[in-house]
Parts: sequence; C-alpha cells; structure tokens
Amino acid sequence: MYRINSLLILSALLFAPTRWLAAEKPNIIVMYIDDLGYNDIGPFGSKLHRTPNLDVMAQEGRRFTDFYVTSGVCTPSRSSLMTGCYPKRIGLHQNETGGWVLFPGNKRGLNPSEITMAEVLKEQGYKTACVGKWHLGDQPEFLPTRQGFDYYFGIPFSNDMGQTDRLRKIYPPLPLLRMEEVIEEEPDQRYITQRYTQEAVQFITENKEGPFFLYLPHTMPHWPQYSSENFAGKSKNGKWGDTVEEIDWSVGQVLDTLKKLKIDDNTITVFISDNGGATQHGASNFPLKAGKGTTWEGGHRVPMVIRWPGKIPAGTTCSELGITMDLLPTFAKLTGGQAPQDRIIDGRDIWPLISGEKNAATPHEAYYYYFRGTLHAVRSGDWKLFVSRKGRQNKKLDDNFKPELYNLKDDIGESTNVAADHPEVVAQLMQHIQAIRADLGDDGIDVPGKNVREPGHVENAVTLTQK
Repeated sequence: MYRINSLLILSALLFAPTRWLAAEKPNIIVMYIDDLGYNDIGPFGSKLHRTPNLDVMAQEGRRFTDFYVTSGVCTPSRSSLMTGCYPKRIGLHQNETGGWVLFPGNKRGLNPSEITMAEVLKEQGYKTACVGKWHLGDQPEFLPTRQGFDYYFGIPFSNDMGQTDRLRKIYPPLPLLRMEEVIEEEPDQRYITQRYTQEAVQFITENKEGPFFLYLPHTMPHWPQYSSENFAGKSKNGKWGDTVEEIDWSVGQVLDTLKKLKIDDNTITVFISDNGGATQHGASNFPLKAGKGTTWEGGHRVPMVIRWPGKIPAGTTCSELGITMDLLPTFAKLTGGQAPQDRIIDGRDIWPLISGEKNAATPHEAYYYYFRGTLHAVRSGDWKLFVSRKGRQNKKLDDNFKPELYNLKDDIGESTNVAADHPEVVAQLMQHIQAIRADLGDDGIDVPGKNVREPGHVENAVTLTQK
C-alpha cells in the first residue's frame, strides 16, 4: 500500500496541472506613475492628498526612502526599468536631436536587441501585458508588442504630445493603441486612468492561474491633468491632487482584484514614480530639493512601495539605496531565471533589501546622476558629489564649476556644500567619477565611454494614425 501511494504521489507531482506549478512563481505588477512627487502620497508624508489604498499598501508592505530612477524625465527613466541599465549605456539618454525624450515619429527607440524585463519573465512562463504609457519609441519595431509583451493598451508617449491642449498643433492627434492598432485619436483623458484600470483588472482576471507580469505605467499626473467626475475638483490640490487621488483609487482596484481572486498572497505589487515630481504643476518633493528634470534629489529620488504578503515584512522601511534598474535582475532570480549574461547590466539583485534580510546593504558602491549624456553627480553612502551642472536646467555652461559635496543623511535638502571640509571624501568620490566616465562616457567633456550600446533606429519613421 505504501508503495502504491508513493507512486500515486510521484505521478501527481510529475503531471501536476500548470496552475499548481505556476503557484511557485509569483505574479508581478509594476505600477509606474508619471511625474509623481516624493511627498505626493500618504506613505511619504503628504497631508494634501488622500491616498488610503497606498497607505494600506505601505502598512502591508515596505517603503524604500532612498530609491532612485536614472533620469529626471520619462524616456530614459523607463529604459532603465525595462532593461536594468543606465540610459547612457543603451543610448536612450536623449533623442536623436539631443532633446530630453522621444517624440511622435522619432527615429530612435529601445533597441529590439536589448532584453527587457518582459522578455526575461516570458522565458519563465509568464503572460505579459503593458497597460499605459510606453514612451520607448512609437515605431512598430519599438512598441511593447515587439519588446516581450503579449498585450498592449495605452498611449505610447506623453499625453501632452497631441492636439487637445496645444495652441499650436505641432503634433499629430494623440493615439490610443490596442496592440499595434490606433483605436482612437485624442481619447477623452478624463477617463484614461479608469480605462487603464479596467484593462489591468481584466488582464489579471483572465490570467489568474498565473504567472503573469503586468506593467501599469499610468499617464497621470503628467500635464495636462485630467480626472473623471468622481475625482475632479474634489482634492485639496487642484487638478494635480485630483489625479493623484484617482491613481490611488486605481491601486485599490488592483489590490481588491487580487484579494477577490485569492491570488494576493502570490503577487508582488510595486508602486514607483518615473521621476521627480513636476512642482510647477502641483507636485511636492519635500524634503528633497527641486524636482523633475534636475539632478538634485528631487529629480531622481522617488517614492517606492513594494508588497508581497507573507514574503515582504509588513509596515517596514528600507533606507538602503535601490534603483529601478535592480528590479530586472531581482525578479529574474526570484522567478528562477537570470539577468542577461551576454552584456553589461547595471542593476543588481536587491531581494535581501526587499525581504528585510538582517544587515542587508545596498549592492551599489555608487549611483550616478546623468543629465542627458552629461555626468552631473555621484552618490556613495551618504555622500553626494556634484562635478557639473551643464545643461538646460541652468541655461548656461559651467566650465568653471567647482565640485560640491553634500551629506544626504545630515542635509537631505542639499543646502550646504561641505567640499572644503572633506577633501578626502571628494577625492574618493572622484575615483568613482573617473571610472564611470571611462565606462559610460560624459558628453559634457566629450568622453565617449567604452561600454555603451546603440539605441534602436529606423530610417523611415512613420506617425501613428487611425487607419
């Protein structure tokens, strides 16, 4: 009898249904919010915005107070999340004319030869979807459906790159895509957050057997801000606050769906902003300095909350340095795969930080702040050293710039330059500066970098329009 039962058990294991096997791999949801400020949600101190769902998510998960994106603007930031690399390494630190981000009909995009987070997870049996703003190229070769995603629904670039809110019609009509087809032009943006949420919930429901990867990059609160009648005019912070509170509603819908489908305990949910908040439109990055488009902390340090019931310690905070580039290698290892081995990947596995492992420390000796292709600063430990501020943010060159040193632990607002008091720290950080200049280059001093790759390029770019 014992032998028969053993054979039955062995047979059950060998021929187990896909659903049973999939339970070993967690579902993954990454919500990437456009231009949200460090201080725009309750878990990071906001008193203006009501974010009850994010408050609960933080209570049930883990906050990262020193979490970074690799750029103060959209395209380069998103390229790092998808590939685990600095934008300079993969040629998406700027567009083909030297501008900040990609625009409709640009020839440049995410090179199809790069390996995205979606492609890494597909190798492990994941169903994949991108719902929302892509902004890594709008040519067919660069769309999510060619970069590892089984499904795409969304606006492929920023919501201001259309006609509705432009006095000068410098762009074609704003396209809304399903897969690779334009299904609407100039969609009613009052309902875009709701529509993304409905699509996300449908994808989760249809793939509840798992495993699935959902990338949910919201269009809001990027300008122009729109909210449905359920939220418009109801916050304490105008249109900006309205959009933030509707995004919080969206978070609640996603989390409620996971609980309803009884897959909550096997799903990692991540909430991050794509860059520092746009203060001119209503964002708050307090207590950080400046915001979107800069290399001050307010441009690169963002709110991050991650949740996985039973696996990530609830109600905890991590102050170790983490970067969006780290998510690809972390998720790869967690799901039984690996980050690409045939090329340089800048991200590192930060599961020990996420899981709250005792005495876990950041795997990064240094983090680098690039402004387009110009190296501005480096952080190592609590120290941050500026070596340049060349670029549009100051409207002038700075050939006579003298290095500035800030202690981010004592001076999170970067108000006091202490370089003169710590020459040994300046000298140490300059070693990191020289190393990354050799590796990635520095356009500000015309150093090319020896380990950079080409972006994607098409010669005859087309404009997305409804057929």
